[in-house]
Amino acid sequence: MGTQPAPAPLLIACALGIEHLALRIGDRGGADGPVTVLRTGMGPKAAERAVTRLLADPELDGAAVLATGFCAGLAPGMHPGDLVVAEETRDPRGTVPCVGTDRLVKELARAFPGRTVHTGPLTGSDHVVRGHERSDLLATGAIAVDMESAATLLTAARTRERPVAAVRVVVDAPEHELVRIGTVRGGISAFRVLRSVLPAFYEWHRSLLLPRR
Repeated sequence: MGTQPAPAPLLIACALGIEHLALRIGDRGGADGPVTVLRTGMGPKAAERAVTRLLADPELDGAAVLATGFCAGLAPGMHPGDLVVAEETRDPRGTVPCVGTDRLVKELARAFPGRTVHTGPLTGSDHVVRGHERSDLLATGAIAVDMESAATLLTAARTRERPVAAVRVVVDAPEHELVRIGTVRGGISAFRVLRSVLPAFYEWHRSLLLPRR
């Protein structure tokens, strides 16, 4: 009998210590293959550096890459704790299409009944977006914005062809900006959601490993 190939690794990238904490305390195992949760630091340049460095490791050469953490919702009616599954990520350097978004939406909807899962373009920024910038970005077709997902996926896609995706949890939105009263409540809601997303990510990764028919 021949030896089975090693399962492909999964790299999950987030920016902030609070995001990394949520993922770490929420992990109950169940992944197919090795999983690395990387804290990149805040901002697109930090994300690019961290992801480039880690993917240079031969053991992560074929890793699927998923960017996650918090984001700002752009569309009216979005609420803290809503989920965003990117169909693509965008920044001035390019657009990266995401893989397996239908599976992610299905698994997240199952994991979070009653929570809204939004799908659409996720755009990148090099600063925290507020006020009129939200409506300007919404006019481009984007539904949410964060500082690291686009850089993470662009870096991952440039190193070699690999599955990539981005899932973010809304921490503030047009009617729930961070500077307003209620920020703490919204942050707690988003944290609770983020700490429970890993099983859906593992199912997404598992679906990539299934033989195609």
